[in-house]
This record gives sequence, structure tokens and C-alpha cells, in this order.
Amino acid sequence: MKKVLFVLTSHDQLGDTNEKTGFWVEEFASPYYYLADNGVDITLASPKGGQPPIDPKSELEDFQTPATERYYKDMELQGKIANTLTLSSVKESDFDAVFYPGGHGPLWDLAEDKNSIELIEQFYSNNKPVGAVCHAPAIFKNTKINGEPLVKNKNVTGFSNTEEEAVQLTNVVPFLVEDMLQENGGNYSKVDDWKPFAIEDGYLITGQNPASSELVAEYLLKKLN
Repeated sequence: MKKVLFVLTSHDQLGDTNEKTGFWVEEFASPYYYLADNGVDITLASPKGGQPPIDPKSELEDFQTPATERYYKDMELQGKIANTLTLSSVKESDFDAVFYPGGHGPLWDLAEDKNSIELIEQFYSNNKPVGAVCHAPAIFKNTKINGEPLVKNKNVTGFSNTEEEAVQLTNVVPFLVEDMLQENGGNYSKVDDWKPFAIEDGYLITGQNPASSELVAEYLLKKLN
């Protein structure tokens, strides 16, 4: 059985707005069920362990999908997510791949988290898939391979500047995912706002927005098999 580590944010403050953030339910639930239904064993971790914060906006009616409906009824999975492992306690060698769901939270904690950075570099160096969707490609801000940014000369995507503008958080976030990926030398591309889009480049798999989360999981599963 293939084993995949899901890493969730522990950060719940949306900059200086007094609003809450966290992970985006759909970007967790959709890949989780896609992989689990295909026989993948999934372990959940976060920087602080325990219950990761859910972005309250992701629970609004507009953003519900069959996967989120299933999640809200799934007491077993909710119990699992309430007890995520601390990131510092997990080892790359125990897993075949790692996946990062988005939401704005990762921009603050996972982009800077030393344990996360180290894990990503280890997965990638050992030819294991690294997947991230929407805001989660923020995790590549500080990751390096042989002293160069991990995304340098790689085909990547992530939440676009126009999408950030549409949700009116351009001036709230610590950095823009699209800009950062380009500054790190990534070959960034995107499609129209809110349309599904994912890119696989070797062991790196990135998705543009919430609609792309299952696509990232599909690429990840193909890579695992």
C-alpha cells in the first residue's frame, strides 16, 4: 500500500484583518478521498499538530462539492484531522509522496517552516512526488536543491495574481504565489481564473486553484503507480 503524507497549515490569522484563515476544506477533502478510495494510506501532519484551522470561507455554501459534503458526514476523518501529527515528528522515509492542500494559512507558516522545508527537499531528492495546490505552492518559497530554488526552471502553477485580486487579498498576503514562483526561477503558467489546471514536472505537481485539487491528486496517484 502506498503511503502519502498530507501537510496542513497551523496558521489561523489572515494578516492584520482580524479575520480567520487556515486550510481550504475542498482542497483537503477532494484529494484525500480520491487517493484513499484508490487504496492510498494517508497520514496527516501540521506544524503544531492537533486540529489545523479551517478557513471559515471554505465552509460557505458556494464552495461545497461532493467531497466536502462527504467530509462533513465523515466522523472518522474529522477525528483523524483533529489529531494531526506534529510535523517535526514525521520522517520522509516512511512515505512515498507528500501533498499540501491550500488555503491562505500556508503563506504564513509552511512557507517559512524549517521542518516543512527540510521534508520537501528530502522527498524531492529521493525522487518522491511533492504535490501542492492553490496557495500551497507557497511552500516552495525557501526550498532549495543544490543551493538553487527547487522550482528553478521547473514548470509550475499556483494561485494566480488575478485570483488573489478577485478575492481582494492582494494587500493582505505576505507575498503573491505567482510572483514568488517566478522570482524563484519557476516557469509559471495559468489558465482562466477558477478553471481546473495542474502541471506535472518530474516529481513536482502543482495546481492553480481549488478547482484543481483533484487533478493534482490524479497526477500524484499516476506517479505513485
